[in-house]
Amino acid sequence: MAGRRRERSSRRGERRAASATKAPAYIKREIPFYEYLNEEGLVKLEDQADWLIEEIGLEFREDEAALETWRQAGADVQGTRVRAPRGMIRTLCKTAPSEFQQVARNPERSVMIGGSNQVFAPVYGSPFVRDLEGGRRYGSIADFEKLVKLTYMLPSLHHGGFVTCEPCDVPVSKRHLDMAYIHMRYSDKPHLGAITEKSRAEDCVAMARILHGDETFDNNCTIMGNVNTNSPLLVDKVVTEAIRVYCGSGQGIVVVPFILSGAMGPVSTAASIGQALAEAMMCCAYSQLVRPGAPFVLGNFLSSMSLKSGAPTFGMPEPVISNYVIGQLARRLGLPLRCGGSLTASKVADAQAAAESADSMHSTALAGAHFVLHAAGWLEGGLSTGFEKLVIDADRLGVYQAMLSGLQIDDNALARDAYAEVEPAGHFLGCGHTMQNYQTAFYESALSDSENVESWEERGAKDMERRAYERWNQMLVEYEAPPIDEGVDEALQAYVAQRKSELPDAWY
Repeated sequence: MAGRRRERSSRRGERRAASATKAPAYIKREIPFYEYLNEEGLVKLEDQADWLIEEIGLEFREDEAALETWRQAGADVQGTRVRAPRGMIRTLCKTAPSEFQQVARNPERSVMIGGSNQVFAPVYGSPFVRDLEGGRRYGSIADFEKLVKLTYMLPSLHHGGFVTCEPCDVPVSKRHLDMAYIHMRYSDKPHLGAITEKSRAEDCVAMARILHGDETFDNNCTIMGNVNTNSPLLVDKVVTEAIRVYCGSGQGIVVVPFILSGAMGPVSTAASIGQALAEAMMCCAYSQLVRPGAPFVLGNFLSSMSLKSGAPTFGMPEPVISNYVIGQLARRLGLPLRCGGSLTASKVADAQAAAESADSMHSTALAGAHFVLHAAGWLEGGLSTGFEKLVIDADRLGVYQAMLSGLQIDDNALARDAYAEVEPAGHFLGCGHTMQNYQTAFYESALSDSENVESWEERGAKDMERRAYERWNQMLVEYEAPPIDEGVDEALQAYVAQRKSELPDAWY
């Protein structure tokens, strides 16, 4: 009995390995987008965004260069307030591509963003990490390296993101160099770069040039920045400088209004969506003033909140609705979209985390988000990256990949030969069609346990979290770094060492 179970487990492992090897670099969506709002509602929200831009305006603070660019473009600039006549911003947005490729150092890992494509990336920006044995703690550079390696190994994560956790044991002034190098050396998937200060963005762009070479860098998007507006209606120099560094170099930018309804936006989902659209459109227009045709991803991160405590809530109906609606609005603009993810306010990978993440991610997938940060690993409202949560979420992302790929209806799928072989009241388990297709017929979870209770108890009665803990630890044992050109690696290390020697340690 035990021998047969081990054999079945081995076969499952072989099938999972084969599936991972064949996993696509990104999802080519084959099902329709979900249309939540009718034409009248969409027009009202677009009018709201245009009204905010024309009548209220947005603040562009601490960056005279940005204000001068707006003046030269014909915007109404009064102090640091920028307003634009109706239609101007939408016209500027038209030069941003509706679909573009981010090139990875391994060409087979390059992703298409926009159109009918969807790309999943892990959690971003958490200062803490959590795992089943180590508990909650500040993230370290060792944790960061492990997370990059795990992301590289998980086939349903197509993109590395950037700050999978904050390495809090490295000075703030220098950690971006270590993070960029770790992404470039220990993964060959595409990734983002730093945005928190202009020189840090410039370092990441310079390192991307070293990694890819001048010709590839100059003719492709090889790296992007991901930045938030300072809602409500404030675009600070972190955003405008990041746009100038990345877009000015022909690279991409993702700009995301982060709106907690009732705090950074009105306590109204419709108003918050309109505000998010206005803020993102203004940033897209500015990116096109910097460099027409520069890749731009319109973002939306809208959360409801507890009006009793002020804490953000996730997986609730309001942000789920916003995912659907912003998807429609982005498609009408012709811009790639970033929204949603496997979001939860839960502190651990429990039933609350599963329910909230499922609702959030399901709406993200159906809404058509083209680039999804926080697709795996998010805990505690984004304050913590969960190692178990990362691999649990990634396992479920495989389900979305299968769902979004549509339903095959060819001769093999209709299986008429199987009906010719199996008599009525017979069974299909051993027929030729089943034997030809059994390895790929169904999505097979790496973590779900579908065996009987006796088998489960004999294996230790482990719950999902324990199985995930064991899986990510085993993955790290099996990790092998992707090959990299020795000269390129040496050049990257030399750049990092030189820049670190020039920068004083700073911890804030």
